[in-house]
Parts: sequence; C-alpha cells; structure tokens
Amino acid sequence: MKKLISLFLILTLALIVGGCSANTSTASADMAATRASGEDDKWENVQVEFDAEDYYARLERCVRQIREKTDFVPDIALVLGSGLGDYADTVKVVAEIPYSEIDGFPVSTVAGHDGTLIFCEIEGKKAVIMNGRVHYYEGYDIHEVVLPLRVIHMLGAETVVLTNAVGAINADYSVGDFVTNVDYISSFVPSPLVGENIDKLGDRFVDMTNAYDEELISIVEGVAKENNIALHKGVMLQVTGPQYESPTEIKMFRSLGADTVGMSTVVETIAARHMGMRVCCISCITNMAAGMQEKISHEEVQNSSNDSSKNFSTLVSGLLSKMK
Repeated sequence: MKKLISLFLILTLALIVGGCSANTSTASADMAATRASGEDDKWENVQVEFDAEDYYARLERCVRQIREKTDFVPDIALVLGSGLGDYADTVKVVAEIPYSEIDGFPVSTVAGHDGTLIFCEIEGKKAVIMNGRVHYYEGYDIHEVVLPLRVIHMLGAETVVLTNAVGAINADYSVGDFVTNVDYISSFVPSPLVGENIDKLGDRFVDMTNAYDEELISIVEGVAKENNIALHKGVMLQVTGPQYESPTEIKMFRSLGADTVGMSTVVETIAARHMGMRVCCISCITNMAAGMQEKISHEEVQNSSNDSSKNFSTLVSGLLSKMK
C-alpha cells in the first residue's frame, strides 16, 4: 500500500512540474512574441542582460566626447554629494561640462546634485569634480550609476574622494560630525560587477579587504585634528532608497555593525576598487537615523550639509594638499 501511495505522489508531482514547465515555456514565448510585435510595452521593465561590449563602447564614446571639449587629464576624482556642491565654487576651474552634453552619460535628477563635470586645480592637484551623482533609486540600472566614475578613471584619475550625506546609526555621532569610512556593507543593493566582466577595467573577482585607503584615512584624521573638526571612523551601509529607513531596519543595520546609512557611495567604491583606484570616503552626518529623531526630510539633509560646508572644504582641501 505504501508503495502505491509513493508511486501516486511521484506521478502527481511529475504532472505538476510538467505543467509548470509548459506554462513557463508558453509565458516566455508570449513575452518574446509580444516584444517582437511591439503590441504593447507591458514587458518594458523586464531586466535586459548586461552587454559588456556595448557598455565599454559607451564608456569610450563618453571619453571621446569629453576629450573634444578639453584635453585636461585629472589625477584625482572628487564626487560631491547632497548639499556639498558649494565646494566646486572655491576651485580654479579649467573646464566645465554638463552631464546632459555628453551622449550616453546619466543625468542627475535630484535636488542638490547639479550634474556637471568640473575640471580644475585644487591645492596644486589636477582634479575632476563630479558635482552631483546619479542614484539607483532614480531608476538607473546599477551599471549606469557607476558609469560616470568609470569614465573619469578612463580620463586618467587614479584616486577618488567620495563624499555624501548620511544618517547616523551610531548614537555617539551627532549632526554636523564627519565620518571617514573604514569599511562598508553592500548587501542591500545590487553589485555593479554583476554580469559579464570587462577585463579592460579590472579582474572578475576583487578583494575588498581594504576597500578604503588607510593612508588617505590617516591624512583626513590628521586634518580633522589640526582644525578641531569632529571626525569618526565608521562602517557605512548603502540602501536603495528613496524612502528613508524604518526604525526597525535601523535596529537591524546597527546589529550588523553599521555606523551610518546612505543611498549612494558604496557601489561607487566597489566599481573604483574594481578598476584599481585608491578610494577615500568622507561622509557628513546630516540627520540621526529613523527612531533616533522624530522626522527626516530631504530639506533637512540639504540644510545640514550646507551648514557643514566650511568644515567639509577644510577636510577635502587638507587631504588633497597632503596626499602624494
């Protein structure tokens, strides 16, 4: 009797699996037919497989367009986050190129992110400033998010200083303080390295043991101490956004070892290290995370960043003047 029951269950399972396979095949065929006929756009959000050859060609095309406007070769890249764009007003500008004038270059859509490449000299160093970045939550594919940094590296930059506005998870931090990242948690966002590897950019598997350059961290610490600026060393966790985190999520992130949380930067760190760049990250604490204050708004984040702009300028200029 037991053998008959077992046989019956096996046959039933086989019929179910077979039916599912047939349904899946039919659905796939329907999707292909719908796309081919162009009947409607209901499948337009289905993710397209990453085309490494096409992507690299876009990078080269962006580089060529920039080279048509300036032959400036930067050594350092500086990515300015929310509310930190005023720093760009203090540098010796050689050339400015709006993202919108570079075909194939993603454009910033968020307030506080101007969207301009600024080629300049800072503290005797040749630099390019990304005055505003694009984010995953704007609807860009994760490979698009890191495309600007990849282009900048191909223009010559071997070091990148990433800046951002973050929420504090660590209760010892205060609004207006700064944090230099010593590590990160990327588990809540897609990796920009997923898909076919582009060998011209870097190796397939990248060691992230020391993602942030210890020498650059030490320089930032020294500058902060010299100028009495509150600076911590911490671990940043990136989320997709655009909604702010819930209090329970913040409790979970704290238990994982995160000190700050933000909606950018970590994926840029991964892409930069994939290309062999030296990376330093300076974060501005613009708010305490959910559950640690009553309410969070983007306006508060921008205002807090603006209030801290002077200290931010001091940290960045001090770092650039002392780095080798």
